[in-house]
Amino acid sequence: MRISQLAERCGVPATTLRFYESAGLLSAERTPAGYRVYGEDAVERLAFIAAAKHLGLPLEEIVELLAVWQAGACKEVKADLRPRIAARLSEAELRAAELAAFTASLHTALERLDALPDRAERCDPGCGFLAPAPPAGPQPVDVALSPSRQAAEQDAERWRTAPVACSLTGDGLRERTAQWREAVDGGVRTAIPDGLRLTLPAVRTAAVAALAAAEQQCCPFFDFRLHLDGQALHLEVRAPAEGAGLLTELFGPAA
Repeated sequence: MRISQLAERCGVPATTLRFYESAGLLSAERTPAGYRVYGEDAVERLAFIAAAKHLGLPLEEIVELLAVWQAGACKEVKADLRPRIAARLSEAELRAAELAAFTASLHTALERLDALPDRAERCDPGCGFLAPAPPAGPQPVDVALSPSRQAAEQDAERWRTAPVACSLTGDGLRERTAQWREAVDGGVRTAIPDGLRLTLPAVRTAAVAALAAAEQQCCPFFDFRLHLDGQALHLEVRAPAEGAGLLTELFGPAA
């Protein structure tokens, strides 16, 4: 088939097919007049390329993978593909953790902004939303899910005075407990004043941040703080003395 026919059949622009040829992903025969012609195997090859691109593999890796796919057995393709997917998964989870930390920072900034009084004066460094952003690069990131520092000055650590009661009951409580146990499974526990610190893989940040935000809706007496430090996530959970038993029941005892 001609390049226009292959493009129409596979939904891939002819310009892309020419690029694939120059990149070593796709080959074509030539007619005496110089036109590209493709066999039926090109359709299957393009489907394989599309699947590899969907997994986030760069073109140079797809070229390597295609060589194995074309010459080897299925088990060899599997053995070659698995570490590539695992590497992309690690990268995606790290990006998700960074995005979760950034999202939590935005929530904190919004809380801080809402807590500021409506003043007639110009903004000054006391305005919480003018606080400088953390430095770029793999610096530790602190995320407070409890009230912001400015708000805390007006409402000092509200978790200490919040009623020690949970609005969840029955299946909702059991489901939340199971979610926490899965999220913190295998974490290293350390006692801290008023609570517990759990050290977990950073890839769990998104799940932990979402659970912490939900938990404060039903149990405002818990105070959550997340600290990202490279590949580690440190989750600190505090509760007033009356809630110490519930904290241990939900997150386990300190080591």
